[in-house]
Amino acid sequence: MTENGVRRVVTGHSGQRSAVAGDQLVEPVVVSALPGYSWHRIWSQDQPPASQEGSPPGPGQTHFPPPGGLRFTIYTVPPQGTGPAAADTAEAERELERALPGRSRYMEAGQDGMHRTPTLDLICVLSGDIWLELDDGEIHLRPGDCVVQNGTRHAWRNRSDAPCSMAIVLIGASQSGHGHKHGHRNEQQ
Repeated sequence: MTENGVRRVVTGHSGQRSAVAGDQLVEPVVVSALPGYSWHRIWSQDQPPASQEGSPPGPGQTHFPPPGGLRFTIYTVPPQGTGPAAADTAEAERELERALPGRSRYMEAGQDGMHRTPTLDLICVLSGDIWLELDDGEIHLRPGDCVVQNGTRHAWRNRSDAPCSMAIVLIGASQSGHGHKHGHRNEQQ
């Protein structure tokens, strides 16, 4: 992973032989409303796989997958306090929604990044330190630590002095009680 992107190698078939079907650099999604944050959108599927076919994320595809779908992302969180104090303007929210469609639907207004999504999230910390905030407290995570996030209300906090990057696979689930509407803050997935 570099500042300019993440290399995505996709395998496939050439006749009966396995082969490289794609090898390219995935540039990060960044928005001025959240300086230092980035999302490398690696792979996505909107339905359970009937085969091993999937695709790179397409324009307008929702940030969170529908039930049975998946998203594979490298998410980077800058150290707390490195960006503007607040980015609550209407234009900032529109920019974020254009870059990551459907994301703001799950962010709680006035809750400093707390959110709950209808997904099962498989997370591995790649670099840096991050604190996972839950309703009953926080847990400090370091490189190599993994989390299985079962659709719980949470927020990400980077209390260190360096960025933190995580590999995240989001699997869409059918659950009620999701969709806390409106707003975004600086520590969001």
